[in-house]
Amino acid sequence: MDRIDLFRIFARVVETGSFTRAATTLKISRSTISTAIQELEARVGTQLLVRTTRSVSVTPDGAAFYDHCVRLVADVEEVETLFQQDSVRPQGLLRVNLPGRIGRLIVAPALPNFLEHYPDINIELGMTDRAVNLIEDGIDCVLRVGPLQDSGLIGRKVGDLALINVASPTYLERYGSPANPDDLGHHHIIRYASPSSGRVEDWEWVENGEVCQMPVKGRVTVNSAEASIACCLAGLGIIQIPAFDVKKHLVEGHLQEIMPDWRAESLPMTILYPHRKHLSRRVQAFVEWITPLLHDLL
Repeated sequence: MDRIDLFRIFARVVETGSFTRAATTLKISRSTISTAIQELEARVGTQLLVRTTRSVSVTPDGAAFYDHCVRLVADVEEVETLFQQDSVRPQGLLRVNLPGRIGRLIVAPALPNFLEHYPDINIELGMTDRAVNLIEDGIDCVLRVGPLQDSGLIGRKVGDLALINVASPTYLERYGSPANPDDLGHHHIIRYASPSSGRVEDWEWVENGEVCQMPVKGRVTVNSAEASIACCLAGLGIIQIPAFDVKKHLVEGHLQEIMPDWRAESLPMTILYPHRKHLSRRVQAFVEWITPLLHDLL
């Protein structure tokens, strides 16, 4: 087996922690994975992995070797396409994962434009708000909204997601419009609780360049954007929400922006992908296409 193929297989086993998952994502048999690791260990003259019936872990030598493998594989893939930039169109299967509402409301309706521009690319579009593992799930890139955790992935910022304060005309007619955050104590707030932790988010705004937060009280607490918007449309209270989420309701007059000078800090949007140096032409094409699309969310 070619050395670069051995390196690819070894790196995927380390990243997935499993011969079976590595075989699935590479679309080869588990026995091929096992044979490749044995051949690689024989070539380098040291044990790279510790295999048990339940798990695979990397040895100290294997960890050091993995870093070199990732760089070498990325360099080879980059060299292979070095002279194809102008002559070969991006092609193949692109696996992308997006937050649910951005995927449904923004990306999916615009996707015919992407497929028209790149007729040789097929796309698998996953939409979920849960964290996904790019390596184990075989995903090429993922869009994340908000501050990033140190995941070891490579990120490219593609925009900022504006947050606004809104209420329904029915609510505003009954309770009036708050002029600033100090007035919120006299209003009903639809509180948002994280679906993963259950933690209720504080109300946030930017004042004199600094981010301010305060806890708020409310009779209604929700754990999804859909529920938050539905309750707001019903006149139950005030919410903070990404502007794109309620654009249609604002245009139709079913919701109104309030306290425009007291918005929360915008959330960064970042495309993450797994390779250190190499950005495939499929991913590069998608990033270049989606960046102006997401910029319209400001």
